[in-house]
Amino acid sequence: MVAFVGLVAGVLVIAGAGSLVLTRNAARNQATQQLVTEAQSLTSAKSGTQSLVVLRVIRRVLRLEDVGFVRINALGQIATALPAGIMASELDPASLLAGQTVSGRHGNLVFAAAPVHLTLAERTHLKLRGQVAILLTRQVGDLGPSWGYFLVAGGVALLIAALVAGQMSRRMARPLVEAMEVTGRIASGELESRVPVREGDYSEFSSLARSINEMAQSLEEGKTRERHLLLSVSHDLRTPLTSIRGFAEAITDGAIDDNAQAAEVIIAESRRLERLVGDLLDLTKLEAKQLSINLCPTDAAEVVVATAEGFRPIADRSGLAVVVQVPDGGVQPVSADPDRLAQLMANLIENAIAFARTAVTVTLHGDRGTGGRDGPGGCTITVDDDGPGIAPGDLSRVFERFYRADRGPNRELGSGLGLAIVAELAAAMGVVVRAESPLYAGGGSRFVVTMAPWAGGIAWGTFDQTP
Repeated sequence: MVAFVGLVAGVLVIAGAGSLVLTRNAARNQATQQLVTEAQSLTSAKSGTQSLVVLRVIRRVLRLEDVGFVRINALGQIATALPAGIMASELDPASLLAGQTVSGRHGNLVFAAAPVHLTLAERTHLKLRGQVAILLTRQVGDLGPSWGYFLVAGGVALLIAALVAGQMSRRMARPLVEAMEVTGRIASGELESRVPVREGDYSEFSSLARSINEMAQSLEEGKTRERHLLLSVSHDLRTPLTSIRGFAEAITDGAIDDNAQAAEVIIAESRRLERLVGDLLDLTKLEAKQLSINLCPTDAAEVVVATAEGFRPIADRSGLAVVVQVPDGGVQPVSADPDRLAQLMANLIENAIAFARTAVTVTLHGDRGTGGRDGPGGCTITVDDDGPGIAPGDLSRVFERFYRADRGPNRELGSGLGLAIVAELAAAMGVVVRAESPLYAGGGSRFVVTMAPWAGGIAWGTFDQTP
């Protein structure tokens, strides 16, 4: 506000002072021109006004107080006293002797001198060998009330500027103060705090407020996911640890007759723990860009068949069928990391087994002739289950970290890491993955993996996260 008012005040001073100076100079020039015209009129008019006697009469009649006569001798010297403020050199006697009109100014005093054309009889009577000139003077430049008007106008302008600046400064400072307060509360842990966005705010401040709100929303969601992660991991860790501890104590106490069966339970729960810890480690490496991804020409059919067959015993124990459909002759090599592609497919198949009612279908579609980066090729892999399906509101969130969709009663929910790892691996290998549901009226879900062809020996899209 102070800067704005100071700027207006400076502009007023410069503009006002400049205007007064220009006005003063214009007034002096105009007065000088008027005196020149009057002097020439007095000395060149007809009807005998060239006579000194006539000029003196005109002076007395018109009461011309600023009119006088100046004598210049033959040597070019002023022979009469001049008005205060005018020097003999400023009148330029030589020009007056030559019959020219002389004008000028000295401070606020402007003057004009015009030679009088005398008859021979008047020159003889006056015994004048030089010249007589009429001298007109006038005081100009004292603007008087103009300064008062300028001060009044400047004061009004400054008052208006102060009111406008005050309004603008409040309008500009309020959203900044609010943003500062909200960011302070966010920093202290109040992630639900939001900066109010008003219609009358400047667009820059509205954008700042929305950015802060989006940041707070993201932090709040991250905090919620972290809370869910802790709850989920603690639950997933507690269950196998409880089983392991219980069976181990039972074996130690001799309370179990079949130690081999107890050992199998301990081994299974240990593998479950190992898988959970492995998922957490993989996700952490992916987020930190420390997981090595080595793209090479990969036989997708071989990876899909081998991965799906590895889940057949688990599916058989659950009463589920695993159907694998691969085109005869296979497909062209695709650009992928075989190990990471197998990990991606394993997570998708495991997820499908967790929700399927009767069967899981893994299908490989060769995209021959559909075009790729350097030619036809590539493939699409679909993993279908005949489970209850995914709610429309969950489709966009199934790949989020730690998000677990409830797809029906009596379903054991995982940690919410498997599909998040799928999304991270797909992004690292340049693979596109998406979810579709329902597949039919009763439900069903499908995960689609689209892969690009191997580009003629060039590992385009290589993503090496090794530090």
